Amino acid sequence: MKNSIIVLISFFSFWVSSAQTTISGTVTDKSGNAISGANVFLEGTYDGASTTDEGSFFFETLETGTQTLVISALAYERHYELGEVGYLKNLNIVMIEAINQLNGVTLTAGTFEAGDNSKVSVLKPLDIVTTAGALADVVGALQTLPGTTTVNEDGRLFVRGGGAEETQVFIDGIRVFQPFFSTAQDIPTRSRFSPMLFKGITFSTGGYSAEYGQALSSVLLMNTTDVPDQEKTDVGVLSVGAQLAHTKIWGNESLSLNTQYINLAPYETLIPSTQGMRWNRPFESFGGEAVFRSKGERSIFKLYTGFNHSNLDIDQEDINFDDFVRFRLNNNNLYFNSSYKFYLENDWIINTGASISWDANDIGFMENDIDNNETAGHVKLKVKKLFSNRFSLNVGTELFNVDYEETFTSPDGFRFESGFDDALWASFIEGDIFFSNDFTLKLGGRLENTSVLNEFSFSPRLSLAYKSGEFSQFSMAYGDFYQNPIRDVLKFDQSLVSERTSHYIFNYQYLNNGKTFRAEAYYKDYANLVKFNTEFPQFGSDFNNDGSGYAAGLDIFWRDNKSFKNLDYWVSYSYLDTERNYRNFLDSATPNFAPRHNFSLVTKYWADKLRSQIGLTYQFGSGRPYDNPNTPEFMAERTKPFNNLSFNWAYLIDQQKILFFSIGNALGINNINNYQYTNAPNVDGLFERRAIRPAADSFFFVGFFWTLSDDNKSNQLDNL
Repeated sequence: MKNSIIVLISFFSFWVSSAQTTISGTVTDKSGNAISGANVFLEGTYDGASTTDEGSFFFETLETGTQTLVISALAYERHYELGEVGYLKNLNIVMIEAINQLNGVTLTAGTFEAGDNSKVSVLKPLDIVTTAGALADVVGALQTLPGTTTVNEDGRLFVRGGGAEETQVFIDGIRVFQPFFSTAQDIPTRSRFSPMLFKGITFSTGGYSAEYGQALSSVLLMNTTDVPDQEKTDVGVLSVGAQLAHTKIWGNESLSLNTQYINLAPYETLIPSTQGMRWNRPFESFGGEAVFRSKGERSIFKLYTGFNHSNLDIDQEDINFDDFVRFRLNNNNLYFNSSYKFYLENDWIINTGASISWDANDIGFMENDIDNNETAGHVKLKVKKLFSNRFSLNVGTELFNVDYEETFTSPDGFRFESGFDDALWASFIEGDIFFSNDFTLKLGGRLENTSVLNEFSFSPRLSLAYKSGEFSQFSMAYGDFYQNPIRDVLKFDQSLVSERTSHYIFNYQYLNNGKTFRAEAYYKDYANLVKFNTEFPQFGSDFNNDGSGYAAGLDIFWRDNKSFKNLDYWVSYSYLDTERNYRNFLDSATPNFAPRHNFSLVTKYWADKLRSQIGLTYQFGSGRPYDNPNTPEFMAERTKPFNNLSFNWAYLIDQQKILFFSIGNALGINNINNYQYTNAPNVDGLFERRAIRPAADSFFFVGFFWTLSDDNKSNQLDNL
């Protein structure tokens, strides 16, 4: 009996061993390096093993037939082998690196991020409003970044040799048609937005996404806050006015309101302007903004609205008139913007939004009256599908409509009307392809049709990025960009074609431990630029698209907030080589708004003992070109360099009360923006000139800010 049992056990063991199948192989990465600790198993069973230090695995199974072998390892995509179990041996498995959204490569060519949630941010929301000299203006802070030019008498964004009209502004992806205050000639403007309502900003200096168009140089994307963290009230008493803001929360819904009143009359009484002007009625403005938010389980709806009324009355010096020239302005602006985002099943995202704006100007120039009205709208639908962590697709369509009317009336009753109506349709498609954590590509295109010009245009866009090290990467971008002629041209002539430029960008970025370094080279090729044969666009001008030009340069950025305790600083430098033959230019030349060299140094220091944040900003620009009719060369002379040292001090009276002081151009440097020459020579045959300078060499600002909040800790330091 005992011998029978032994024989039976031996027979059973032989049967089991003969029925088992051996599964074996090695697991490596794409470079052939062994991957240890990877889990290898048959799907739906307990049969499996882990790879050794050499990447090999070996185990036996009783399973038969077609089976699925699963290989999984941290930081790699799961791999599957399907086949007859008897053939799953001596396998060579090559694992593909998984895409890590935190450590993977990102597209940075031509783009600056400003947001707490962006891993490639070079600025934070706090930086937008604490930069000395910016006076809490978004554009004022961006002018300290490379690629921008400070045009002292304008105040708008001039990017890489492009005019201010070549930059477009979007809120939550929807176009803002009049983002800046109306103002008089040679009086700088500022943006209409309060930084308090926005969570992040993307400033693209070129090569931007196919989702955006009608901008030859750059786009500024501003996103309103999704969900406020608490209810609070902010009160500000300013040397030039007052402001009041409040945020209310009801469960998943919230409303933020911000109002501001500005009046320069008291300031002008104490420190009057001295440079070629007399204020009859200094600039005055009243406005407000509101953001309503409703957050659902899988959606968010936001409604943004802004209103502003402003006026001024000024007498300005003009070398061609014996007396000052009077200019009067009354502006009303109303803007509505709504956006809705919904997250569907299976990684589908729908974004839709719409905006409508109304802007009206009542202008008095000498004895002439000019009334213009612009009513504009934008409707947009975008769908995004994440097919995998390696590929996503954006598809969208949008419609812009602009109705512009202007009426000119002279003292003798002569009346002239001009204007245009344009419906611009666009559609775009763009895919993001992640080949690995080290290499990604964005490829797309944009198709547009504009009714006012009756033409189609197609704009290809391409960006790619390669991660060269743990903290460094290279990026490249290419794109074609189209833009309708400016409204001062379209109101007289609609027989033109779109202006066009092509961008070529190469970028290097290093980001580690509070230090950021960026270097970016670019080239822009302009074509179809509008030319005319008069000093300004006017009825009877001969318009054509024979203009052209180029812009090439190098931008450098360095920021460090860790090397020195309580000190945060950044340095920007831009080199620009550009020429254009456009508008009324006699030949190709560098425009007045494009100095060759620009430099900025921004410092912010927190002094514990003084309970203060102290900021210094120094800006330098080499001389700007201007045309001297007394010489044969066109636009051959340059002004003296621009220099500006600004200072601010925020003193924390207590946790929620702040006293703030700032001064622009603290050294009182006599900057010259340009020169104006007489229309005719004097008796000696020479054209006389006057220097165009800022209204005042320096500007002082004092404010008191008080916050009332649920936590009794928040203050407005983030908004100064």
